[in-house]
Amino acid sequence: MIDELARAESAVATCTDASAWALSEGDLIAALDATHRLQQRLAAVRLALVREVDGRGTAVAQGASSTTVWLRHRLRLDVAAARRLVDLAASVDAAPAGVRDALATGAVSLEQARVIADAVTAVRTVVGPEVADKAVGVLVEWAEQFDPTVLRKLSTRILDHVAPEIADAAARAALDAEATRATRDRHVTVSEQSGGRLRLSGTLDAETAALVRAAIDPLSAPSGPDDTRTPGQRRHDALADVCRLALRTGELPEHGGDPAQLVVTTGFDELTRQLHAGALDVGLRLTPATVRRLACDAAILPAVLGGAGQVLDVGRQRRLVSGPLRRALVLRDGGCAFPGCDRPPRWCAAHHIRHWADGGPTSLDNSVLLCGHHHRHLHQTEWAVRLGDDGRPEFVPPAWLDPDQFPRRNHYHRRT
Repeated sequence: MIDELARAESAVATCTDASAWALSEGDLIAALDATHRLQQRLAAVRLALVREVDGRGTAVAQGASSTTVWLRHRLRLDVAAARRLVDLAASVDAAPAGVRDALATGAVSLEQARVIADAVTAVRTVVGPEVADKAVGVLVEWAEQFDPTVLRKLSTRILDHVAPEIADAAARAALDAEATRATRDRHVTVSEQSGGRLRLSGTLDAETAALVRAAIDPLSAPSGPDDTRTPGQRRHDALADVCRLALRTGELPEHGGDPAQLVVTTGFDELTRQLHAGALDVGLRLTPATVRRLACDAAILPAVLGGAGQVLDVGRQRRLVSGPLRRALVLRDGGCAFPGCDRPPRWCAAHHIRHWADGGPTSLDNSVLLCGHHHRHLHQTEWAVRLGDDGRPEFVPPAWLDPDQFPRRNHYHRRT
């Protein structure tokens, strides 16, 4: 084998030194086809060699921890490429002879061979070796026309072509098996991080995944031309919006005898009318700016504390914006009033133009509907909001964005 490979390398070197510009168009295309076919046949030889190296334990004998690590250094591959090579060698070695023959003759590429091997393995498990051999022939024929991605899609229905009498039953069995796996593997992990942050990870079954996409995808689109959030940040904010809407319905199960709610404790200076830093009921601290934003459309529960912090009296809960006032806001604004935003009313909170902590009244003339993103944006940036002469909200951009600070309006929710 070594002599044959040396002669092949010499022939390739001769071709490398030849001038492609001198070839006619027909010869150029023929040379390209021959090069590709030769590459695939050499790939088949390399896979056979890798499989033998792995089977003999050559890598471990030479001091490497695995064949993957040994190939990485020997062939100067990255780890992912070396691992794929080992896995593919094992997959092709276990595949029917027809797959190996197709690869050895250059009829299929490495990736096509992987697709065919995976499909044939699945077919053999369901209907046995005879039908699996028939599937090899069909898939190799398809490989002459289709790339690996299309071939993989077609391979999922290979039984329709080689065993139509059992294809429907096999498809149902595969769906049932997938549903069983999805039910077993479904989970969501919530990991606490520093600063009160959470890390979410998990696997959703198909139905739940569809529900999450239906809820989050429409809210994950950019909210306007000035939305600079990354896609990940938009999905984060969309999840927050969904949770706010769920809390607003009042239909979540009670928790400890109380409706599901977000509880913030904060101090309030009557002389300066300033909110202090706050704390959630789970002990996490919030900045004064965050407390002010949460208080815009919150249920306020006044409490009188003694000098040592003990609760002396708890008053009656009062929601700042609700009932007829919220309905009037919806009729006037139609949704998030920030320029360029198309969020509907159900995703919006009421923002006090002059904060109630600063003495601003809870009234239609002092309120505006904002989605979660633009509510944060207004509290954290130099944008300002006011009502125009016609009583509708208009937003004044900061000077760095528009030196003329020309007021802008939302035209998505314009009423006729």
